[in-house]
Amino acid sequence: MKLQVTIEFSGPWLLTHRDDDVFPVTYLINSLRDAFPQDLTVKTHTLSEITLVLNADKVREEVFNAKLRELFGAKYPIEDIASLTVYSEQFPDEAAPAKPTEEKPEEKAEAKPEEKPQEKAPEQKPEPERREPKRLFDRTLPAFSGRQASKSEQEQLGLDGVMAEIEGQVGADEYKAIARELAQVAPQIIKNKTYDTFTYQSYLYSINDGYGLKTYLELFAGLCTALNVKPVASSRKVIMHVLPPESPDPNRDAFSGIRRILDEGSQNAVRILCVDISEWMNKTDSKQFKDFLRHVEESLDCYIVVFRIPFVEKDVLDRLRFSLNDLMTVRTVSFPPLTQEEIKKCAERSLKKYGFTISRNAWENFHERISEEKSDGRFYGLNTVEKVVRELLYKKQLANAKTGKSDTHITKRDTAAICATQDENISGFEMLEQLVGSKEIKARVQEIIAQIEMSMKNDNLKHPCIHMRFLGSPGTGKTTVARIIGKILREKGVLRVGGFYEYSGRDFCGRYIGETAPKTAGMCRDAYGSVLFIDEAYSLYHEGASTVDYGREALDTLIAEMENHRSDFVVIMAGYTDDMEHLMEGNRGLASRMPYVIEFPNFTRDQLFDVFISMVEKSHLQYDASLIDAAREYFLALPEEFISSKEFSNARFVRNLFERTWAKATMRCQLDKKSTITLTRDDLERSASEKEFKVINEKKSARLGF
Repeated sequence: MKLQVTIEFSGPWLLTHRDDDVFPVTYLINSLRDAFPQDLTVKTHTLSEITLVLNADKVREEVFNAKLRELFGAKYPIEDIASLTVYSEQFPDEAAPAKPTEEKPEEKAEAKPEEKPQEKAPEQKPEPERREPKRLFDRTLPAFSGRQASKSEQEQLGLDGVMAEIEGQVGADEYKAIARELAQVAPQIIKNKTYDTFTYQSYLYSINDGYGLKTYLELFAGLCTALNVKPVASSRKVIMHVLPPESPDPNRDAFSGIRRILDEGSQNAVRILCVDISEWMNKTDSKQFKDFLRHVEESLDCYIVVFRIPFVEKDVLDRLRFSLNDLMTVRTVSFPPLTQEEIKKCAERSLKKYGFTISRNAWENFHERISEEKSDGRFYGLNTVEKVVRELLYKKQLANAKTGKSDTHITKRDTAAICATQDENISGFEMLEQLVGSKEIKARVQEIIAQIEMSMKNDNLKHPCIHMRFLGSPGTGKTTVARIIGKILREKGVLRVGGFYEYSGRDFCGRYIGETAPKTAGMCRDAYGSVLFIDEAYSLYHEGASTVDYGREALDTLIAEMENHRSDFVVIMAGYTDDMEHLMEGNRGLASRMPYVIEFPNFTRDQLFDVFISMVEKSHLQYDASLIDAAREYFLALPEEFISSKEFSNARFVRNLFERTWAKATMRCQLDKKSTITLTRDDLERSASEKEFKVINEKKSARLGF
């Protein structure tokens, strides 16, 4: 028997893939040929339709359908499979496929007794029986990025649908491999009735917050239901519990809650029980924890247990598995943080879900926005990506509302609107020249850039290590200059990306043993081709620190990354001069890996005044001449001991004063029912009189009200 399959693509969906490197029709033809090399023939194809003929004796229809789902989900969002309309028709080998015609009901002719029977005609072969084409995928498969299947949806889809949804997940390779293995072994377990070998197997998930733990658990519950090895509860299939830390109060039992859950289990229908043991990672050998594991082991006929910890190093994960394995079989499943390409794929799927497309040159700003989200050391994976996508869509729709358009294509301008630091249409050197003061710093930056550029162009010269140290007090322009350097190096072709990732020293440290190294390595990986700026880097080093201080572990990982990728990204460590020198002295080899040093002196009073005026002018707010006079008097009167102190924040102090002045002007204009905001001398004087800015001897400046 032969099976003819026709696959039709939705026109609007095809348009969203018009810029793909491989067009969907070509991708599916090549993939299906690889999957069924001996049993598939491509009969015809166009840009929007494929007709295939398969050997139905060797390739069952349900097998082909499952493979088609799998191949589609590997390349495109699995929910987009609704864009395909698939028809199938089966016919004998010797018959040629043809489109079925609508048959009219047979009309029964009444026999006429007076007529003589006709002479029997020669027997003819009956026409081959053909099946009416049937449409497959007549419903959208559930989305898997951020949304779970609705009630009973996975049961309706069956094993093929659940596996397609699992295979469509971004990343999670170890999770997918275990799902395939379970699907493969389940028939043997059912045949031999060795159900306990399935349900008594537990798991240790190593996954960070925001990376879809609940999604993976619910998909796993759907898989267990579809495998039908043992009945799964019809409601509340997944139970999640966080094990609290050990309490100093002897009357408080950290395990009372989980014991109550375990006791409520039912042998009639299993559930997935996820227990977050992060707070007990270093105490798994304690009596309390071992007692808890015994209780878990006694409940494995009621629950399939998943232990959860953050993403950690493999040796730490293996150590934990070994400890848990004392009482039960535990398998480890790691979920590495998303790469930039995986983040892009997730965002693209979310945009398509809402019917929006995005241009290629818009991704640069999108990734810049993601780096801003990461800059505080707390990034929540898919949750953060979805958050940024929603912000982008809101901005786009707001722009449409203002212009009266209904544009669903995201451009570079749209993604720039969600970035805190939008890329200006000027070069890096022009941005450097616009900085107030800092003549020596500008000259030093130009000197460093020239040396790096020369060494990169000359093969006879050894490529220098391009990591840097910025020394100086807060607010002296270290972050601004670091960002400009990244832009210049990208323009010169030294850095392939030129992005900017800003962290403080302690952001690299994890909360648990084994978490710091992969966290630091991941932050470095994000910054490949860009600038990794570490403010207060000296906080990573404490002389004589205990073995549980994660700063040393972060530094060791940083140094290794700086050496292994010395020409692929720039690490800039910044901080007070004395503290940074102490950091270099305490870490052999670190100073030699950061040969470029730039010192940032405190601003003078005149420079502080110039910074304030530049902020006023760049704000595009109106101001009167009296504001300029008041600002000059204020900054020139700042005491020497104040501006030379270690606590003085230089330009940051100026910015805070400007923003306070702007806020007071805004309030005043609102109360006066004025639509235009004008900055005045009075606004500045009232701001400067507040506690954090009132640093001038009142006798010297009584006329200003300071």
